[in-house]
Amino acid sequence: MGFTRGFAAVVGLALALLQVPFVAEAQEARKTDRIGYLGPGSTSVLPAALQAFRHELRERGYIEGQNLAIEYRWAGNRDDRLPGLAKELVGLKVDVIVVEGHTPAIQAAKRATSAIPIVMAVSGDPVGTGLVASLARPDGNVTGSTILTPQLAGKRLELLKELLPRLSRVAVLWNAANPVKVLDWRETQAATGALGLKLQSLEVRGPNDFDHAFKVATSDRAESTRHFTSIDEVFLRGFATRTEYVNVLIEGLLAPASRQPPYPV
Repeated sequence: MGFTRGFAAVVGLALALLQVPFVAEAQEARKTDRIGYLGPGSTSVLPAALQAFRHELRERGYIEGQNLAIEYRWAGNRDDRLPGLAKELVGLKVDVIVVEGHTPAIQAAKRATSAIPIVMAVSGDPVGTGLVASLARPDGNVTGSTILTPQLAGKRLELLKELLPRLSRVAVLWNAANPVKVLDWRETQAATGALGLKLQSLEVRGPNDFDHAFKVATSDRAESTRHFTSIDEVFLRGFATRTEYVNVLIEGLLAPASRQPPYPV
């Protein structure tokens, strides 16, 4: 399920949570519902997803400025701002908080309140990062969708090995500031033994760390080296477009590391 289409499910969950209080208040005039929207980037990062979110709300009869108010808070790619923004939404007494999907953003919302329902658009591993007790019984006030990325980490290495049977070493670019990517890295390490691979860790915490990571990676120009990346949306936010991001990877990692044509990332 694509991230944009996934907002349909997010809207369904959010509206279900919005309607709960009104069962007991059926005799009272319906108030304007308020949704808090916490985004780690800005409105320009995932415009299609945000548009889909608003569209689904309208399709279900919830229109901003009429019977719905949405309080948007954007961190501008700075995770250190997330706790304060989450507290702002709690202070506004919104009925539900929708989080775009970045694990640190979901954690910030969870730490800010245990009473207001939180709907996450997507999470890499909500159980492993402590967001929910289990997938079957989340408990607490957090719900939403997951793609279980750590379970895919080993599979990605297996596919890479199938494509390049002579592969012996892999450099992994990963975001150490994102708890779910820490889990990805551990699962990637666990998969290397059976595949006969050696890993080179390229630990970064944002786009500004790329240059140093590339220098470390390209210092070893062995023909057997290929580069494999583990990223998240925060990295993409540091570039004007996804194409620019991919070009940076190709120029910084793949091209200098081998004389052979670069493989897709």
